[in-house]
Amino acid sequence: MAIYDIVKVGAPILREKAVPVTRFDKKLARLLKDMAETMYAANGCGLAAPQIGLSKRLVVIDAGDGAGIREFVNPVLTDPEGEAVDSEGCLSVPDYEGEVKRAARITVHFQDRKGDHYRLTADGLLARALQHECDHLEGVLFIDKAVSLSAKPKEGRE
Repeated sequence: MAIYDIVKVGAPILREKAVPVTRFDKKLARLLKDMAETMYAANGCGLAAPQIGLSKRLVVIDAGDGAGIREFVNPVLTDPEGEAVDSEGCLSVPDYEGEVKRAARITVHFQDRKGDHYRLTADGLLARALQHECDHLEGVLFIDKAVSLSAKPKEGRE
């Protein structure tokens, strides 16, 4: 297993559109595992490949709902429903948090590590995380969409 460094805001790759995955092999399976390990090591709930410096349409999410790690290869979001504003942060923008308006419910069409196609409709944290991570695949950061933004308090300070 490998723990990658998280790319921070200012890195050009975070502003680029990621490239679709076309090879479904052991390297892809290893990369998805490493992405999950990297996300957990950084105390995140989602991670997109551009955040580790790779231009690939890959996302891993653990929404804390008991389903564990979910892997999304070449995800495409459709059918947004409703609207919800909630607080977000980002491993690539560690010093800020903000309120972001997103769809309350979303459908994602994606492939798994073997290339099989799936569809999933999500709400709650999973829906928010899907939208946040898929934005990374388009070169968009949560700070671009935040309706309010504030500096995170530094540890050890009140």
